[in-house]
Order: sequence, then C-alpha cells, then structure tokens
Amino acid sequence: MAERKVVALEHLSLDGVIQGPGRKEEDPSGGFAQGGWTGLISDPSLGPLFDKQLHQRFDLLLGRRTYDIWEQYWPHHDFWPEANVATKYVASRTRTHGEWDQTVFLNGNLAESVKALKSQEGPDLHVWGSSQVVQELVRHDLIDEFWLVIYPIVVGSGKRLFAWSSIPLAYRVTESTTTPRGVLVVRYQRSKSLN
Repeated sequence: MAERKVVALEHLSLDGVIQGPGRKEEDPSGGFAQGGWTGLISDPSLGPLFDKQLHQRFDLLLGRRTYDIWEQYWPHHDFWPEANVATKYVASRTRTHGEWDQTVFLNGNLAESVKALKSQEGPDLHVWGSSQVVQELVRHDLIDEFWLVIYPIVVGSGKRLFAWSSIPLAYRVTESTTTPRGVLVVRYQRSKSLN
C-alpha cells in the first residue's frame, strides 16, 4: 500500500510571505495590512494551472483559521466541488465540531495525527495556506511536496513559509512554469539527499 502524500500548496511572495494572499481581510492577524497582495499581478494564464490542482481527488488538511474562512464560503459555492466532498482534517486546540460536511478535528499532537493519516488508505492530503500547520509539518519532515506559486512581489511583512524551519531539507523540482507576468509555479518533491 502506497503512503498518502502531504502536499502543501502556497501562494508566496519573493520575500517568503504566505499571509493573506487573496483578500485584504483574509488574515489581518499581527496587524498585517497587505492582504490581497496576489491581486497586484493579474495573470489569466494561472487559471489552467490552478485547475490542475483544484480538480483532482484529495483530502484537506487545514489550520483552524483557514477552516473558519473556508467553512463560511465553499459549502455555498460550486466552483470547487472537490473541496466539499473531501474529508477536511482540521488542526485545532479549540474547535471540536464544524458545519462543513466531512470534517474531522485533530485536537491532539498534529505530527502524530498526520503520520497516522499518511499510513491510511485514501487520497493525498492537500494543505492550503494554514501557515502554523505547514510550519509544524516542516519541523517534523512530513511534507512530501510543495506546490508554490511565487509572485514577483516583495510584501515586506507577514507570516513566512519557512520562518521556523530549523532542519535542512532538500527538494527537487519536478515541474515548473513561468507565466507571461513573471509568476513562477513550481512543484518541489522531497529529496532524501542534500547533494
């Protein structure tokens, strides 16, 4: 039986910021006022690249803040039906129940919970946003792939993708595309060697 992969999908600025890429009010925590920064580069060629990721079979692994936002939106929109049918695993110390169908709250040790999920039958686990979850998974070397959309923008402040990484990890590029507006879409797969 093949192990399920954990795939982190992130919108990233040149200076590594992943906070609030979509909307100004998305994540103002820590006084972050640059929300919606991906809108500074409108690039229609990103659509088909996003479709490739959105319209496949997966389960979701989300932080509580991302889940809170998505729970209010996706059940009422049919653009991304795969999200509604996916099992949503949510890392939370405070919530134990959600209104979005097929939600499971992970209230214990996140790394141990994800190790157990990876060993079960099922589709890959996709992590969107959820910076604290991603940091915890990086700390425990549990991310098998990164799918990064890197915008030629310097945001200046905000939560960063590898802010707390303390161990060296190697990845190899398995796919990359540069759009006409200079957005780089790269898939990195975990490599066991730093050479």
